[in-house]
Amino acid sequence: MILNRYQDNPILQPNPVNDWEKKAAFNPCVVADRQTYHMLYRSMGEPVLYRGVTMPISTIGYARSSDGFHFAERRQFIIPQEPWEIFGCEDARVTKIDDMYYIFYTALSGVPFNASTIKVGLAKSKDLKTISEKHLVTPFNAKAMTIFPKKIKGKWVVMLTAHTDMPPAKVAIAHLDRIEDLWSADFWNSWHHNLVQWIIPLRRSKDDHIEVGSPPVETDSGWLIFYSYIKNYFSGKPVFRIECALLDRENPQKIIGRILHPLLLPETEYELQGMVPNVVFPTGAVIAGENINVYYGAADTSCSVATARIKDILSQIKLYNTHNIHLIRSENNPILKPEPARSWESKAVFNPAAFYENNSFHIIYRAMGDDNTSVFGYATSTDGITIRERLDQPIYTPRAEFESKKKSGYSGCEDPRITRIEDRYYMCYTAFDGYNPPRVALSSISVSDVMERRWRWRNPVLISPPGIDDKDACIFPEKIKGKYIIFHRINPNIVIDFVDSLDFDGLTWVRVQDYITPRNEYWDNDKIGICAPPVKTDHGWLLLYHGVSNIDNHYRIGAMLLKVDDPTIVISRSDTPILKPELPYEREGQVPQVVFPCGNVLFNDTLYVYYGGGDSVVGVATIKLQTLLQSLLP
Repeated sequence: MILNRYQDNPILQPNPVNDWEKKAAFNPCVVADRQTYHMLYRSMGEPVLYRGVTMPISTIGYARSSDGFHFAERRQFIIPQEPWEIFGCEDARVTKIDDMYYIFYTALSGVPFNASTIKVGLAKSKDLKTISEKHLVTPFNAKAMTIFPKKIKGKWVVMLTAHTDMPPAKVAIAHLDRIEDLWSADFWNSWHHNLVQWIIPLRRSKDDHIEVGSPPVETDSGWLIFYSYIKNYFSGKPVFRIECALLDRENPQKIIGRILHPLLLPETEYELQGMVPNVVFPTGAVIAGENINVYYGAADTSCSVATARIKDILSQIKLYNTHNIHLIRSENNPILKPEPARSWESKAVFNPAAFYENNSFHIIYRAMGDDNTSVFGYATSTDGITIRERLDQPIYTPRAEFESKKKSGYSGCEDPRITRIEDRYYMCYTAFDGYNPPRVALSSISVSDVMERRWRWRNPVLISPPGIDDKDACIFPEKIKGKYIIFHRINPNIVIDFVDSLDFDGLTWVRVQDYITPRNEYWDNDKIGICAPPVKTDHGWLLLYHGVSNIDNHYRIGAMLLKVDDPTIVISRSDTPILKPELPYEREGQVPQVVFPCGNVLFNDTLYVYYGGGDSVVGVATIKLQTLLQSLLP
């Protein structure tokens, strides 16, 4: 681990002399000012009868130091006085702005403690001796607020953990025009109504819990934050970890890098034993020369500190090599919308396959009418964006028993992927009768028939086994080691199979010979599936894929490089999505929060990616091939 514990930890322990801190002194936040380190920490005495309840009362203590390690002159500083904090003041975060200290803390207004009684309070002080003002900040449940030490793009910015006690907790930011907005109920009610748009996506799994730790520290590379990440908080045994991330200097909602492995875990006796065992909880960070001191509470009992060189921290942060790499949407999007006058595509058009032939981009898209039967429509473009031709009749409709509607609801032919092999186009798609689990079907058509608009498709045949939900299939455009390769999806994995022939007889099924899995610590931790057939490059097979997070179930797009002669081997993979639902036609629709490509075309070193937005419309986005490859190269 990068952080090194101070050899004389704990640096502050409960003090039996002072009734208000006999039981615990923990969760320290430190601010440095003119060679003096000021520490604010949570203090607790023994349980007492207080307002009819026997309980320990949390207050906030003060101590000072000349070196950041040896603290003395302890005194009680913030005590419960206002109705909204009368049952305790906890876990201060302090930042000095100009000549004023802004101290945010958890304010407890009632017992038993619950989401309605736990909010953020603010105290202001010019000297950390007296308090000039106190305010209730959030009208909703929240903890661990901290303010950035200077304006960002002309606004004050705060970071907080919203809904800490009504999980899932959300680390988020707020932008304020005036410092007085900090205690404006109108401001916070409006902000809370749009909370989802302000989240910093640090949480990686629905089983984990997260909370803001230290006030942000400015570095040349970005804002460095240390935070509490609790693995398996909602399932199994929770593991408290200290982690860190680097936020963009001009847009602190944007994560530009992080360290995914723990900087510190509970390991020493003072971290393993205490009021709450097995806890390390960061609440402060201060730059000290070339080092950074990270202050933390140990087992909710004492204060400790761990240090590291700043350059060592920054060198270990995994910069997201794709944080500036993303697909660029066409300004003409959506390029295809439903046609109300055509019953077969009046409701939705989406999830298109695509290929380039005879100086044109050919788009075969899924379409639905009010009867919820999926068919395939056809359109072309000469520039890849502007639709030149769109047929008024579907080119492919359900024909076989296995894709014909067996009960009301969705059914038909879904999500085509098309690969040219010699003089034929092979189309894998999802066949669904509305009753049995969806399966992979295969059909094909000659190149000449497509060019002449003769839709003489071969009879479809099922290639995936019965009783298994199997989707998202494509055929590799060339044999490898004498075998055809078929990618498909059996939840939650991309599944890989090798076959000798594409002449399936309806009784022979693809198998699971290898697979690529979701990643626990990333945006694609729930399930993954291929987007379009892969593109061969000098560095490997470029495969776009969709990933779903178990936190929000949004569909996002990433990329991976596969070894040329063995595509079961993943060379590299996107750290962050290259396309995610952001615009109204992606965030809304039949299925909100979805971008879902089924086709891509490489043309003049530009990759054109055709996707469904919200399961309702078709969009296209582009990226230079070399730009995308560069982001994936090890």
